[in-house]
Amino acid sequence: MEKRKVGFIGCGKMAQAMVNGMLQSSFSQREDILASTKSVKSAEIVKEAFHIETILDNKQVARFADVLIIAVKPHLYGEVLQEISSYVKEETIIITIAAGIDLTYIESQMSEKTKVIRSMPNTPSLVGEGMTVFCANDRINEEEIAFIKEMFASFGQVEMVDESLMDYIPAISGSSPAYVYMFIEALADGGVRSGIPREKAYKLAAQSVLGAAKMVLETGKHPGILKDEVCTPGGATIEAITTLEQHQFRGTILAAMESCDRKNRKMQKQD
Repeated sequence: MEKRKVGFIGCGKMAQAMVNGMLQSSFSQREDILASTKSVKSAEIVKEAFHIETILDNKQVARFADVLIIAVKPHLYGEVLQEISSYVKEETIIITIAAGIDLTYIESQMSEKTKVIRSMPNTPSLVGEGMTVFCANDRINEEEIAFIKEMFASFGQVEMVDESLMDYIPAISGSSPAYVYMFIEALADGGVRSGIPREKAYKLAAQSVLGAAKMVLETGKHPGILKDEVCTPGGATIEAITTLEQHQFRGTILAAMESCDRKNRKMQKQD
């Protein structure tokens, strides 16, 4: 597949996770990535971590990129797009990674001819286990879709959906690693309470979550069936499951996701 130069405007945690994944998988070479940051200090941090060129000039990144990833906070998109609109090449693919920034908004700030991808990656991309969901406007052709899929797949799994579903993606895959980290921390706290050393408790909890997730992905079994296979009649696991149900474990997760959805839609209206 044709090699393309990738530019990042903004290079915070999420962008750094993407950069690391792209480099570790050899999808991109260091000389084909250019990132702009807000300060000299952040530019130095990114350059030292990934050995890519970092600058403070967004317009230069826009001129450089065949694929331009806008990795700034949602409220900064208007300012950034206005700044770079005259410098983006006609065939450049613009990728958004911020919640609430839709295809129509980018087109309204740039041009109806602009090639736009709306995406929602997540931070496990840093270790090659990301989950990225995206949609595209009608200016993106099949070859470009294939390229975008390969790029996102370089740091994890990828799914393409209709844009009508994109507002709901942060709750299930964009923000959900934070919920899982809380779950791992709670499991580890329980282990420590029982006398297990803290570092061992974190390892036991994290590996168990990783293994359970792989069981779902690789066996194709329904999560409920896998749960049932752990629960022996009259055993300790079903006792724990009963307690979780009594304390509305599932309901709490659903409520948290609903809060995330609601906030995401509110941000979109504000933007």
